[in-house]
Amino acid sequence: MDGKENGDSAVLVEDGKIVGIGDLQKLKEMAGSEAQIYDLKGKTLMPAFVDSHSHITMAAQMSMFADLSECASFDQIVLKLKEYAKEKPKQKMIIGFGYDHNVLEERQHPNRDILDQVSKDTPVFIIHVSGHMGVVNSAGLKLIGITEKTKDPEGGRIGRFQDSNIPDGYMEEGALVMLQGGLAEFMETDIVSAMQKAQNIYLQNGITTVQDGAASVQTITLLRTLAEKGLLNLDVVAYPIMTDSTIPPISEEDLKYKNHFRLGGYKIILDGSPQGKSAWLSVPYQNENGKKGYPWMTDQNVLECCKRAVAEERQLLAHCNGDAASEQFLDCYEKAAAECGGQEKDLRPVMIHCQTVREDQIERMSKIPMIASLFVGHVYYWGDVHLENLGEQRGMSISPAGTALKHNVCITFHQDTPVTKPDMLHSVFCAVKRRTRKGILLDQKECISVYEALKAVTIQAAYQYHEEEKKGSIAVGKNADFIILNKDPMSTEESDWNNIRIDVTIKDGKIVYVRSSDNEE
Repeated sequence: MDGKENGDSAVLVEDGKIVGIGDLQKLKEMAGSEAQIYDLKGKTLMPAFVDSHSHITMAAQMSMFADLSECASFDQIVLKLKEYAKEKPKQKMIIGFGYDHNVLEERQHPNRDILDQVSKDTPVFIIHVSGHMGVVNSAGLKLIGITEKTKDPEGGRIGRFQDSNIPDGYMEEGALVMLQGGLAEFMETDIVSAMQKAQNIYLQNGITTVQDGAASVQTITLLRTLAEKGLLNLDVVAYPIMTDSTIPPISEEDLKYKNHFRLGGYKIILDGSPQGKSAWLSVPYQNENGKKGYPWMTDQNVLECCKRAVAEERQLLAHCNGDAASEQFLDCYEKAAAECGGQEKDLRPVMIHCQTVREDQIERMSKIPMIASLFVGHVYYWGDVHLENLGEQRGMSISPAGTALKHNVCITFHQDTPVTKPDMLHSVFCAVKRRTRKGILLDQKECISVYEALKAVTIQAAYQYHEEEKKGSIAVGKNADFIILNKDPMSTEESDWNNIRIDVTIKDGKIVYVRSSDNEE
């Protein structure tokens, strides 16, 4: 991934580091007779993938709940939840994750009446695939005291039955956060076991550095505990929510890995989900009577966060799906950098998601400079929905990787797991082809090459973490974090792309995953 074609035939690893690259015979002499030799037999070795944004602790937790991702109707959601309740009869709450109203027959969110069909006595709570909205039954509303007198929280909305103030069970953005906080003590999970499973899923997908992208005091404590017990098999970088008053300032010591765990900086959330129509836009959604979504934070609060991050010399990640949210972040960060001397500091702020970011905004990003971490899988998963919700011009240009590269903006790709599976190869394909589920090709000027897309999930993602000297390419002195693929992505035809497999994942020189149909050779 360094752009050089030098004909190297071997890599030498010692104590988890790359100590030699070059001719096989020369490296054999350098290594000595005790070295282990692994023959790839025509397979492809490349740097392991680096996850630029996801939520590993949330992914672990959601994996313990009913999987609603394949449900195509309200009836199927009810059936799946009932099956889950039978499997876990002692649970204090019935929870499901992953429904998407965009693909349901009803083309809308269920309400409390639908979930009451699962149980009228036990709280039932389902979370949208985006993680930005959800629905709770009557028992759940009663448990946390939400009534017609409950006001919408700032940056959120409580759904209500038509022509009344009676809550219908739907909770959006800040309201969902309020709901989750009220129900947290009833969410029973074996989090240690779930974390091991979550790590294995990332490793199976060739990812050896992952993110916990909206960390709380509780999740940071969990990750530190797992690290101290030697239970982290990959590197985890956490970004605590900056607006959480219980989060202390990040120290220099916090930024250093300890048993595969460290903090990376701060995270703020500025808007919601475009497929859920809560992302904050400058121009309304199609056929929504002027609805533009809404902000999570005031301009003043965002400015204060940006100033604090710059003053403390800490990286700041901002969730921005709508272009109005992107504008708010750019305005505030530019002002903070000017007032606090941020131009001279290598802080690498990151705009997360960037679904509807405009070209004029990308130009501003290049001058800060600000990294664009694109959730490019939106092209496939919700490209058709975006065409419907945003109109052809905006829908065609979502995830504008090509424009970002044209303006020399560093791009990285992510899957926002658990929103979608941590499949980096799928993200690469989405960036290269820009094809929706229905087969529509979105704006082809935003397509990039396979090599550019691979850089976005290796060396450029390492750069985002200030770890480009340790990860992201095969170079002497770097960590021996590799994957072995059955095919070379650079020369694989589109028709065969889905047959590319990760056969082996290597972390710090140790094999941590082998595909079951292959042996270690």
